Amino acid sequence: MNPEEFKVQLASMGIELSDHQMQQFNTYYQMLIETNEHVNLTTITDESAVYLKHFYDSITPAFYDLSLQNDHLSLCDVGAGAGFPSLPMKIIFPNLKVTIVDSLNKRITFLQNLVDALGLDGVELYHARAEEFGGKKSKHREKYDVATARAVARMSVLSELCLPLVKVGGKMIALKAAQAETELENGNQAIKTLGGQVVADEEFSLPVSDDKRHIIILNKIKKTPKQYPRKAGTPNKKPIGESAK
Repeated sequence: MNPEEFKVQLASMGIELSDHQMQQFNTYYQMLIETNEHVNLTTITDESAVYLKHFYDSITPAFYDLSLQNDHLSLCDVGAGAGFPSLPMKIIFPNLKVTIVDSLNKRITFLQNLVDALGLDGVELYHARAEEFGGKKSKHREKYDVATARAVARMSVLSELCLPLVKVGGKMIALKAAQAETELENGNQAIKTLGGQVVADEEFSLPVSDDKRHIIILNKIKKTPKQYPRKAGTPNKKPIGESAK
């Protein structure tokens, strides 16, 4: 998917990109590749693959949740790495107020340079572990309208990293690949325990590659119990509902 095909494909979904936005994506690509030579940001470096599997893929939640396109939402992107999915969405939908949390400071440095180069307003970056960022004494706990995550962890773990950050009435959106049904089944107890409820599992294929994708949307229907998230590393070692297995 070259840049022009990227633009055409998004237009077919009702999303029109300006010349300025196309230039922002070009700058994003150039900085990603340049920085990737000395900081491990991505194994995908071919331009057409970056536009498809990073940029386009990051925008797909907005196909299924139109509030991302239209509403003034606070969005926390957990473990965003090189800025996916939040920054491609922010370029297209400036109505989003984005907070990114990532555990590696080198990635945060890259993201700060990128945000400055792209001229994006309303983006905050934090070097932190998600478990601490959403902890019971954190000012970020249950503050956000939306929490997103892409390629971070399976649902039983991801729910404990993301749902504590979402306010009651907000939502968590997970970008997943092929094993989503199994992950949801195994993560069901964790989702309920943490105050979430599954409201959608949208399955589709990426254009060109036909790679399978899922957009999983959870509503936050009640407060997360104070004992969650547990200390850093514990959710991954002992996922809720899976620890006895």
